[in-house]
Amino acid sequence: MSYVTPKEFAAKMVDAGEAKVFMSTKDTLIRAYMAGAILALAAAFAVTIAVNTGNFLVASLLFPVGFCMLYLMGFDLLTGVFTLVPLALFAKRPGVTVNGMLRNWGLVFVGNFAGAMTTAIFMAIIFTMGFSQEPNAVGQKIGLIGESRTVGYAAAGAAGMLTVFVRAVMCNWMVSTGVVAAMMSTSTSGKIMAMWMPILVFFYLGFEHSIVNMFLFPSGIMLGGNFTWFDYLAYNEIPVILGNLVGGLTFVGGMIYMTHFRESPARSNGVDRNDDATSVPAE
Repeated sequence: MSYVTPKEFAAKMVDAGEAKVFMSTKDTLIRAYMAGAILALAAAFAVTIAVNTGNFLVASLLFPVGFCMLYLMGFDLLTGVFTLVPLALFAKRPGVTVNGMLRNWGLVFVGNFAGAMTTAIFMAIIFTMGFSQEPNAVGQKIGLIGESRTVGYAAAGAAGMLTVFVRAVMCNWMVSTGVVAAMMSTSTSGKIMAMWMPILVFFYLGFEHSIVNMFLFPSGIMLGGNFTWFDYLAYNEIPVILGNLVGGLTFVGGMIYMTHFRESPARSNGVDRNDDATSVPAE
């Protein structure tokens, strides 16, 4: 069977987190750069579909293609390392330290941002015929998205900041579920199917993903959106990064770690039982 049991993929999660801590600077940056660039291209693809078809559901159904591509090629998103790397620290893997974890997060952030910005510049050139014309319909839509999800949150004050934070938490609950879901299968088709579902949920519900936003908001600024770099960073990117960290680490990494990697002894009722039954999910 290609299915991997929860206990097995929980161990794979810890192993993956450890490997990322000790990855070279060059490899970490390259893998993060490519992940940011590919996910940004998927975002541009999805917005184009939504504008051309008028159907956001179709765009959401197709957006996960970018996530699947970058995962299968072994590239890293900040949202994923937020979830996986701390588990190696919790498990007290030799040599894994807080500084090592922060180093990985910092490098992945830089690589993701550089990759997303590269795609943002390329797509802005395409949407404006090399900045010689006004943005086309897709470019105008991207500008409006950036405006509504920066100054729109700011206008709502504390309620807006709470909303963007919660949307970011929910986002990485789903995105990191996609990362983990890919470990549930040893087949390529199984990995793709498992990843597709939570990524579809996050995108259709409009949750806030820090790397997708690294493309959308700089693009929006270049394409004439009525907001600034300060608006983007203060009212979106910074609270979104914090929310993504909380969502991935608590609802995905922490929960799986506590129940499958550090599973507690089963309660005894004094009757002989089949221990294998504990690994069978309820239906």
